[in-house]
Amino acid sequence: MSSHSIKMTHDPLPFLQKLDPKIYEAISGEETREEDGLELIPSENYVSRAVREANGSVLTNKYSEGYPHKRYYGGQTFTDVVEEIAIERICKLFGCQFANVQPHSGAPANVATYFALLEPGDTILGMDLSHGGHLTHGHPVTYITKIFNFVRYGMKNIETGEIDYAGLRETALREKPKMILAGFSAYSRELDYQKFVDIGREVGAYVVGDMAHIAGLIAGRAVKNPFDAGFDVILSTTHKTLRGPRGGIILTREDEEIAKKVNKSVFPGFQGGPHMHSIAAKAVAFGEALQPEFQEYAKQIIKNAKAMAEVFKQRKVRMIGGGTDNHLILADVFGSLGVTGKEAQTVLDEVGITLNMNMIANDPRKPMDPSGIRLGTPAITTRGFKEKDCIRVAELLLDTLENKDDEDYKKKVREEIRDMCHAHPIPEKHF
Repeated sequence: MSSHSIKMTHDPLPFLQKLDPKIYEAISGEETREEDGLELIPSENYVSRAVREANGSVLTNKYSEGYPHKRYYGGQTFTDVVEEIAIERICKLFGCQFANVQPHSGAPANVATYFALLEPGDTILGMDLSHGGHLTHGHPVTYITKIFNFVRYGMKNIETGEIDYAGLRETALREKPKMILAGFSAYSRELDYQKFVDIGREVGAYVVGDMAHIAGLIAGRAVKNPFDAGFDVILSTTHKTLRGPRGGIILTREDEEIAKKVNKSVFPGFQGGPHMHSIAAKAVAFGEALQPEFQEYAKQIIKNAKAMAEVFKQRKVRMIGGGTDNHLILADVFGSLGVTGKEAQTVLDEVGITLNMNMIANDPRKPMDPSGIRLGTPAITTRGFKEKDCIRVAELLLDTLENKDDEDYKKKVREEIRDMCHAHPIPEKHF
């Protein structure tokens, strides 16, 4: 895989620099932070310069309420072209017939889909947040739980990550959900999609995959595609492993009636005018993901994550699920090292390693100071890191936590991290 790595310099933003120097300085500071540090948050990545150019284009000026060739405003000659290209490319990537590329982000895509296919009071069966699920899968803090009835499934074995499929089926038979959700934000194993479909068909439920985290791995043929098992709908963000701009998509395998309901739910039901500059950036990213090299990239993400997981295993740091089959690791640093997730996040920020604190299954601690950390390899793989590099990153990460009060040691780690970053600059062109 050729990354065409070019050392980034601050974007020439002369108008912004002159008009609003404070915002310019903040953006420049963020660019330096990204250049000089390792991004291990598994939901973050680096887009190409082409994606950034599309995202900052004149399309931000245009209102395009409606869908291609069915808009409410005039002047849509070029916006229609952009949206149609985005739809064509994402359908090709995932092997589906219909796509809505207008959702502003992942959560709106999820909620719009609920309203498209369900009635208020209907039951949705999703993964428990504490076992790796997402807020929009029914956490009580979200408003959507006031409208739909959420019930949950989880892991049968926290140490291996095995899902309790028998329990999932029992819950489905008892609760009669109208939708079964497969998907996660902090789960490191691969799901058995066929079992979801079989259970869904048995109870007459839509089977929907929230693949926001692993969309790029699916598109890159590195993990299984839920559509191959018969899923009705796939929901996703367009950033994370898919390496596009921040945004959402809703994909329908083959049922045109579902697709029509989704489109009506997104607009005018849930959103107003689509962000055409973002849709253009999505189209560019989808085009990049269609290149053969993207499949190499997706496979390398998993190789790198497994290499890091092996270090954690050798150092006897407990991982929820026992390891990883995808791009992320969820580690119990409080139980293994006596360091809380919040403290780990703070200390690692000091040495230039960015990740996030995270609850673990059956966590005795609170969400804002949990037992775990969540880390992943999409962004550092974009920088060209291979297994050997990731082994070293994992060693430095754990060494830092074990020497969290040694300021001199942390300075040495910070220097090594900066050297690694400069040896693997963020690429402006991915392929």
